[in-house]
Order: sequence, then C-alpha cells, then structure tokens
Amino acid sequence: MSVSSGKETQSAEGDGGGESILRQPRAVWAVAFAAVIAFMGIGLVDPILPAISAELDATPAQSMLLFTSYLFITGGMMFFTSFVSSRIGAKTTLLIGLVLIVAFSALAGFSGSVDQIIGFRAGWGLGNALFISTALSTIVGAASGGAEKAIILYEAALGVGIATGPLLGGLLGGISWRGPFFGTAVLMAIGFIAILILLPGSKDEKNSLKTAPEPIKLSATFRALARPGILVLGIAALLYNFGFFILLAYSPFPVEAAAAKMGIENFGAMGLGYVFFGWGICVAITSVFGAPLLTKRMGRRASLIVALLALAVLLTVMSFLVESFVGIIVCVIVAGLILGVLNTVFTESAMEASDLPRPVASGTYSGVRFVGGAIAPIVAGSVSESISTGSPYLFGAGAVLLAVVVLGFGWKALRRVDGHLEESAVDEAYALTGGDA
Repeated sequence: MSVSSGKETQSAEGDGGGESILRQPRAVWAVAFAAVIAFMGIGLVDPILPAISAELDATPAQSMLLFTSYLFITGGMMFFTSFVSSRIGAKTTLLIGLVLIVAFSALAGFSGSVDQIIGFRAGWGLGNALFISTALSTIVGAASGGAEKAIILYEAALGVGIATGPLLGGLLGGISWRGPFFGTAVLMAIGFIAILILLPGSKDEKNSLKTAPEPIKLSATFRALARPGILVLGIAALLYNFGFFILLAYSPFPVEAAAAKMGIENFGAMGLGYVFFGWGICVAITSVFGAPLLTKRMGRRASLIVALLALAVLLTVMSFLVESFVGIIVCVIVAGLILGVLNTVFTESAMEASDLPRPVASGTYSGVRFVGGAIAPIVAGSVSESISTGSPYLFGAGAVLLAVVVLGFGWKALRRVDGHLEESAVDEAYALTGGDA
C-alpha cells in the first residue's frame, strides 16, 4: 500500500517522523501479534478439509460447512460490533473475542464429528468478528509515531496472517487434522495474556488511546442499508463473495483429487498448505499495493468491473481445468491477485459511498457480503455431487457476472465512490479489514 496517503493524518497527529516504526509500546505489539493469528483463521482450515472429510466420514459438502457456520456468524455479528465496542471499550471487546476464539477452536480440536466442528466454528466466527472489528482502532490509538506507522504495522499483521494461515494449517494438519485447531487455541491464549497485561484497561482508555470511540446506536448499521450506494455495493459484494468462497472452500478437494490422479503420494495437508500459502501471498500483495495503483489509474467503479470480469473468466477456466493438477493450482494462486484487489476496492467504495462513520459503513457492508460466503459452500457441495466436479466454478462465475450487472444498474448511486481517491491511511486500513476479515 502506498504510505504517502497517510501524510496528512500523520501531520495532524504529530510529527514522529524520526521515530522508528519498530519503536512501539508493548501494547501495540500484543494486539498486532493477536491480529496475525486472527487473520490466519481465514485460510487455516483449507488444507485440512479433505482430511476432516476422510477421517470423520463426512462428505465434502459437509466439510465445507465449516466455512458456512463461521461466515454466517461473523457476518451477522458485524452489524453489532461497533455498538458493542463503543460501549464496553476496546480492551474488553478484544479479550471477549479472544476468549471465544480460544474456547471454540480448542473444542473443535476435541470434536468427534464434523457436525460438532461446524457448530464450534460458529462460535469461533463470533469471537473473530469482535476481535477484528476492534483491533484496528486499538493499534491506531496506542501506537507512537503517528497513525501512518500504526497502519503499516496493522497491514503487516494482516498480510502475514492471511499468507501464513494455510501454511500453518498444512504443517499442523500434516500431524493431525486436529492440529490447526489446537495450534490456534494456544497462540490466541498467548495473545490474550499479552493484551490482558500490556493493554491499558477501560478506565485508562480515554486517556491512553487517541481514538476513543463515540457511542454508536444499535440501529445504525441496519439503517445504513437505506443508503443506495451501500445497498448496491452490499448486494454486489454478496454475489462476489459467493464466487470468492466457491474458490476458497471448494478448491482443496479437486486439487487433492488431481494430485492423486497424477500419482503424487503424500500431497495431503502440507501440499494444500503450500498452494494456499501462494494464494494468500497474492491476496496480501494486491490488497496492499495493487488496489491503490489500479484505482488511481481507473477509478473505483471501473476497477471493480474489470476485476470482477477477470475473476468470472478465471472461474470459468477453472471449471475446465479442474482435473489438471498444474492448471488448477496455477488458477488458485493467480486468483489471489484478483481477489486482493476486489476485497480492498469493494470496502473502500463502501466507505466512500455515504457520509456514514467508517465502522458503521464497513460493518454494514461486511455483514451483507458474508451472506454470500456462507451460502457458497452449501451450493458448491451440492452441485459438485449432483452435476460435475467443475460445475461449482461455473456457478461462481455466474454469481460474479451478476455482481457486474448490479454495479451497472447502480452506477449512478456509486458516483460518490470515485470522488475521494486520495484517502488517509486509516481509511485504507479499514478497507483492508472489511475486505479480508
């Protein structure tokens, strides 16, 4: 991401330009560490989906419901996180979120059936929504050296988490499918202790954090749907997210099947971990660097259309290459480049489509878009079993093309999103959070 866009913010909050970005309070490092682990949860289970399916005698459709329960609860909770955190304080919200993640990830590791894991992943999603929605404002508020340097740290945590989640899932999943769940529980428990000790308590927050939140009404996120721009972007993002999670939740199964067809032994969780590590690296790179470059050249509306069309074409190609080991892997990794752009630009647009506060706009948009992600695994499992192994990708491509149609019909309602292309570092970080959480 271009750091120049945060200069105005830095100037407003003090110079601090001579301070090293690494010279931060311990509280900032504690939250950043926990944020890395939280973002790992996005792709952590991908490498172990086939193993869960095999060892717990579950169909691929059942295993993919781990994404459905997680995303459904995460999305629903996004409508309420700004209300909660603005009243009980950042530290309390973070700790509650971490406790829930630790408890439910550990319970998932002890599960004896796929149905139990599905239920515990829902609780995990609740904790993740509380934590992720609060981590950004906490780091910005507690960091030294201005908001710009705080945002760089936050973006680094996000990128490391997204990229290494599948790799950690593959490493621990190579030992047992339970490994990634227990590993997450242990790491998040360490994060909980660090935040408990190092982050100022609620009584001190207003004095120690420069961004103490204003109370937000419970109805604020729901009323935001009355804004035409937010509604159009929410529906378009819901359809896009359908294609996103068709790719993310379903792809481990055809990739492993293609490896078996090639006679590649012991591909398993570690092989899938490497594939989705490459995917995560691509998502992180274009989220941070690619999206700002594209929107500066084309504007946000045009960037969304171009990237969505590219994704629809790629998903269509994947439906024909589903049995090609090299082809399907290359497509998964390349898809990360497109998804990183779309995640960031969609959320930037949602925040610029109205004059709503950033947490409200981002929460409303995220709550709607995750519905698409929750539905996608259900459809992918059903159509792959009843039609063909390549058909889920065609359904995903169709949903992405519908998103293009929605943006076309709502083009006038989105004129505002191209009006403020030079945004602050905090705005960009909210876009990354809303896009990738």
